This record gives sequence, structure tokens and C-alpha cells, in this order.
Amino acid sequence: MTQTTTGTIESGSGKLYYEMAGQGETLVLIHAGFVDSRMWDDQWVALAEHNRVVRFDMRGFGRSDAATAAVPRRQDLLCLLDELDIARATLIGCSLGGEVALDFALEHPQRVAGLVLVSAVPSGFELQGAPPPDMMDMIAAVQAEDLERAADLQVRIWVDGMFRQPEQVDPAVRARAREMCMIPLRQHTWQIVDMQSAQPLDPPAIERLEALDLPVLIVVGALDHPELLRAADVMAERIPGAQKVVIPGGAHVVSMEQPEAFNEALLDFLGA
Repeated sequence: MTQTTTGTIESGSGKLYYEMAGQGETLVLIHAGFVDSRMWDDQWVALAEHNRVVRFDMRGFGRSDAATAAVPRRQDLLCLLDELDIARATLIGCSLGGEVALDFALEHPQRVAGLVLVSAVPSGFELQGAPPPDMMDMIAAVQAEDLERAADLQVRIWVDGMFRQPEQVDPAVRARAREMCMIPLRQHTWQIVDMQSAQPLDPPAIERLEALDLPVLIVVGALDHPELLRAADVMAERIPGAQKVVIPGGAHVVSMEQPEAFNEALLDFLGA
């Protein structure tokens, strides 16, 4: 049984909750922007067998303090690494977490040993075409404070994806995601912090991909939105030496939907 320690650190005006387990080279897991660090439950034990693993709830998510003002997500990440005395780590980020990880690696290259970008879009990437189905309804539900409907629509957008109906998706995965997404909805995290990024990376990551000089794995679910697959292609083509894995049978939170295939790809990249 992997022993996990828990704690909080002070970052800015609030506390960030974190968990740590295992020994060896450090991996830091950064969750997507509608769930929290529990999205990595299916990876936790496997990764901690070979590495020191850290996961945390970003501000306004999970067991961290609510957000009261816009803060740069990468500044909270830097604070976490400093407080835990982590000089260098491999960052594993999903969606928003992947964007944070990529921006951080460009801003602090000496602190990052490798990157795993899951369902991620680099900052400055221009999405093309119509937004995902239900996106405008979800935004309207958030603005109307209809949080139950907003949660249902977030699960439709980010878990089911545009190519499946809810009954085609594991109900346990949908329930886990919905439980997690209610916390940032109640705390208005998206409106306070993430609707417009504080201190965006300048120039953005999309203009600097060729500057990355570290191992990079790009993971995307085959059933994710086509623009996410296009973003994965762009990163794979422009980041020197990057590897790309497309996992069948999963959409945006592929690590939750297809944990065995995801873990196999991740452990292979890490050399475990």
C-alpha cells in the first residue's frame, strides 16, 4: 500500500491542498479545469511505485481555498515547488493543467525535467470553427446560477464529448467528474480566475514551442473535440522530439476513462 501524506501550503491569499507519495524522481500532476486532483486516482498508485508523486488542487478547486481574485496559475505552481523543496520535476497536466505546465516550462525551464500534456491546448492557440455543442448553454447556466444544469452540461462537454451520448459513457466516470465540478461551480472559480488568464505568458506558448528542450509526451483521446486533436498535432510537429499517443475509447479526461491504456503510455514514456 502506497503511503500518502497530505498538507497545505500558503500561496498568495489562500491555501493550496496537496498530496505526496512515493520516492524517486518527482512527478507533479495538474488537473483539468473543471475537476480536481482526484481525477488522477487511477494513476496514483502506479506512479508512486517508481517516483515521488505530488498532486494538488488548484485555487478554487477541490480542497484548496476558494479564489478571491485572478492569480497566475503558474505562480501557484512555483510556490508549491518551492514550499515542497522540489528543485526539478516532470509535470503531467490535463487540459488547463497542461496549459499551465507548458507555460511554466517555458518560463522556468530549469525547474522542469519533462512534460506530459494531456488533452491540452498551448496558450495562444486559436481554436477554429464552432464551439463544442452545449458550450453556450453551459455558460448561460453558469451566469444564471443554475449550477446543477451547468454541472450536467460540463459533463456532457468534457466527459461525453461531441461524438457520444451519456449512456455510452461509464456512469461511474460521469458521476466522479460531476461531483468534482460542482466545487468550482459553487465557488465561481471560472469567472474569478480562468475566464481571462491573469498575467498570460508573453509571448504565448504557441509562438515558442520550438524552444522546448526536454522530453515531451502528448496524449489525446480519440473521441475528444477535433480542435484538441489538431492542437496535439501542432505540438507534436513543432516541439523537438515530442512523442504523441492517441488513446481510443476516451474523450477529454482519457486518464479517467481509459486508465490502463493511459498508464501504459505514461509509464513507457517515464521509463518505469
